[in-house]
This record gives sequence, structure tokens and C-alpha cells, in this order.
Amino acid sequence: MGCETKLWLWFVVLFLSVALKQHFMLGLPQVPCLFIFGDSLSDCGNNNNLSTNAKVNHLPYGIDFPIGPTGRFTNGRTAADFITQYLGFENLIPPFANTTGSDIIHGVNYASGAAGIRIETGSHLGENICLEEQIKNHKVIISQINEKLGSEQEAEEHINKCLYYINIGSNDYLNNYFMKTRYPTHKMYTPEQYAVSLAHEYSIQLKELHDLGARKFALFGLGLVGCVPMEIATHRGNGTICVEEENEAANIFNERVKVLVDQFNNDLSDAKFILINSDAIDSINLQLSGGRGSNDFIKCCKVGMTGLCEPNSEPCNDRNIVPFFDGYHPTERFQQINAMSAYRAPVPSMAYPMDISHLVTS
Repeated sequence: MGCETKLWLWFVVLFLSVALKQHFMLGLPQVPCLFIFGDSLSDCGNNNNLSTNAKVNHLPYGIDFPIGPTGRFTNGRTAADFITQYLGFENLIPPFANTTGSDIIHGVNYASGAAGIRIETGSHLGENICLEEQIKNHKVIISQINEKLGSEQEAEEHINKCLYYINIGSNDYLNNYFMKTRYPTHKMYTPEQYAVSLAHEYSIQLKELHDLGARKFALFGLGLVGCVPMEIATHRGNGTICVEEENEAANIFNERVKVLVDQFNNDLSDAKFILINSDAIDSINLQLSGGRGSNDFIKCCKVGMTGLCEPNSEPCNDRNIVPFFDGYHPTERFQQINAMSAYRAPVPSMAYPMDISHLVTS
């Protein structure tokens, strides 16, 4: 990538940072509450007490987070945390596993590391809270909000104004479909068939959230799953080329979700759905770091068999320029770039049909 292009990309990041900082100084949340669903990209502690290898409540995770390790799969804040701040919330959204004393009226984070749209996804790592179970947990929270606000009608009016942030599906590929020795789905479906089946199940879950009162949906598409360090190492040895078979399969699913967005926007006139094109955002992130699939400094810690940092290992010092903290998850800096691009997309192709900043004000 040429110097001029890289400078332009960093100028975009700087411009967005200044714009969002000015907006945040207003101090007024754009929505009354935020509900977060997803996997390890958004988990902020829900896996801490589960029997699973997919938990990170230890250093070096959280080394740059104000209170240290929390269960976030990165060195600091996640993209969901940054979006929370861009929306104007004073505090980050608490995990469902630890809502005691929290003001749940402002929102809850249900995300769980290794979780997927399919129930069995990620089960080889131990327990996780799949999307179906996350929705069940949301029903519990809605009942509590009903009690706090005094009536179902007031609670419904409140929830109708909230943002539903949903970033899930990567594990249905990385920890299911492409884990061929552990899961049968690769033998059962072609990539096209799997995407159709997965999108159908996803649509049922999204409709259930709508039935519960959700009206503003920010759906995150799958990123370049074949360009994460563990996939490159597993399938390409020390090569520098992404696993395009995985990227192509994920893109088929992304296209199906885009169809769902159009379908829901047409059929559910009281709701708005958007799709954040994470693959487009990932492409820019990897360009900023030196190119797609570069192994020069692509991850920041020593990883074990699961692709997670070995407990209490020493992380790299240049965490502001390294795209991945471990074998799968972005560093805080790149989580921030993801969040900025999703909230106020500098390029139209990053969000469809609008970005989060326009969704919450529409």
C-alpha cells in the first residue's frame, strides 16, 4: 500500500475521532438503552463463571483496561464498548452474568465467547451461551424492566427506543463449519446451503427479538474470518495469504443477511435494520497494518492451542499498530477503528443502508 493511501486512511481515522469526541462531549445518550448480543468480539464477562476454555479473565487480557482483566477478549475496550461511548452513555453496559446493582434500564450485554447462531457451535471448548439462550436471558431482563417501570406498556415503549447491537456468526464458521474433524456440518451442507440454513435460523431469532419489542437493529456481518492469525497458521503454515475458502463462505452468509435486512425493512414497518459490512472494515484495518494476511506483526501475544493468549504471558509493546491481540481478536486500537467505522461510516460500503449514527436518530 502506498504512503499516500495509508496517510489518507489514518486521516479518516483522525477525522472520525475528532468528530466523535465532539459529539460525545454533549453527554446525552442518543438512545435510552443498548442491548448487546454476540460472541467473544463483544463478551465483557459472561463467560467468566462458565466451564469453558473460552474465557479470558486473566492477564494479558485487560492490560489496557482501567480495572484490568474483566473477561473481554482483547487488551482494552471492545467495539461494543466504543459504540456505547459514542452513543453517549456514561457507563459501559454490564454483562448479564453480573447485573446485580446495575441499572439494567440502560441495557445489558449478553454476548458469550465461542457462541454462535447454532446451538452446538463452539461446544468443543466447553459451555457458552448461544444466541437462543441469550434471547432467553433478555426475556428475564425484560421482566425485571417491567417491574422497575411499573407496567408492561411503559417497558415496551422504553424498549422500542433502544438499540439492539448484534454481532454473531463467526463461530458458526470458525468453530463449526470449518472445524471439520469436530462438527458434521461441512459434510451436511455446501457453503451455499449452510449460509441459507444459518440465515434462516438467524431470521427466526431476530423476529423473536422484534416480538419482544426490539425496533432498532444493528446487525454486524462477518469479517474476513480467513485472515485471522490462527486460520492462516492452521491452513497456510507460515504463508501470507488468507484462507479465501473461508472468506468466500462467510461472504455468502453476509449476502443472505443483507437480503434479510431488506426483507425485514419491507415487512416490519415499525422497525429498522442495518447491516455493518465488517469485511469491508476489516480490509481497511489490514491495509493499515501493512496488508492482508501479513504475519509480520499480526498478533500481540504468545497463543496456545485455542488461539488465546497464554495466561500471564507478556504482550507486545506496540499494541496501537498490531491488528490482532491474540489468534482471533483485534487489539483495542483496531476495535476502536471498527467501532468508528460502524458508527459513522467514512465509506458508504461499510454500512447498509445506513450507519449506526443515522439509525439511532431516524
